Amino acid sequence: MRKKIVAGNWKMNKTAEEALSLVSEIDNMVRDEVNSEVTVVVAPPFPFLQSVGKLVQGNDKMHLAAQDVSEHESGAYTGEVSAAMLKSVGVEYVIIGHSERRMYHHEDAQTLYQKMKATIAHGMKPIFCCGEPLEERDADRHFDYVGKQLHDSLSYLSNEEFDQVVIAYEPIWAIGTGRTASSQQAQEMHEYIREQLARMFDAEAAYNASILYGGSCNPGNAKELFSQADVDGGLIGGASLKSRDFTDVIKSI
Repeated sequence: MRKKIVAGNWKMNKTAEEALSLVSEIDNMVRDEVNSEVTVVVAPPFPFLQSVGKLVQGNDKMHLAAQDVSEHESGAYTGEVSAAMLKSVGVEYVIIGHSERRMYHHEDAQTLYQKMKATIAHGMKPIFCCGEPLEERDADRHFDYVGKQLHDSLSYLSNEEFDQVVIAYEPIWAIGTGRTASSQQAQEMHEYIREQLARMFDAEAAYNASILYGGSCNPGNAKELFSQADVDGGLIGGASLKSRDFTDVIKSI
């Protein structure tokens, strides 16, 4: 049975005090209100990982994620953060290949593959992001575009390594724009992704893979999106910055 996961990507938001306040509220709400078998992941900025991680330690449903990781093990890479460093402060998941990293930092498929290898080698789970920009969707090339992203970064992993990977489909045209893929569009792409994973690995690995939807998911549309057969949860941006909204999304599973 594949995991149902709701992950909150805080991006570059919150101060140290605000981060602790937010995660405390989420932690209490999850304890009090969430009865389903759902894995809740929070991804604060790097400076807050340790303090946020300590707050969620006692809650079996809550898990800590980093927003990125270096592909390098250690060395003269000013400003980078290694997988060993993340593991040492309690990180369990790492977001890799988010559209903003691809766009602003020009991360290519080989770099993302190396980041996944480093993450898995240190006992953490990559949340691998894929998704198409508006021009690819409008030109009806979105399936080919996402398929190439998957193949170019994932196909070099072994089956055992892939078992640790979570996929997040994020239609770039729906991130921070207020636009959201319809539940049918989300299901079509998630089903396509699972078919591609079955070709790269095997049917069992593809069936067991958690595939999350990311793209302006909020309390108003989460239940319909999460009801789709191949949508196993969400990678949540803006709605994860408000404890009530994030908890309501979690409860939509």
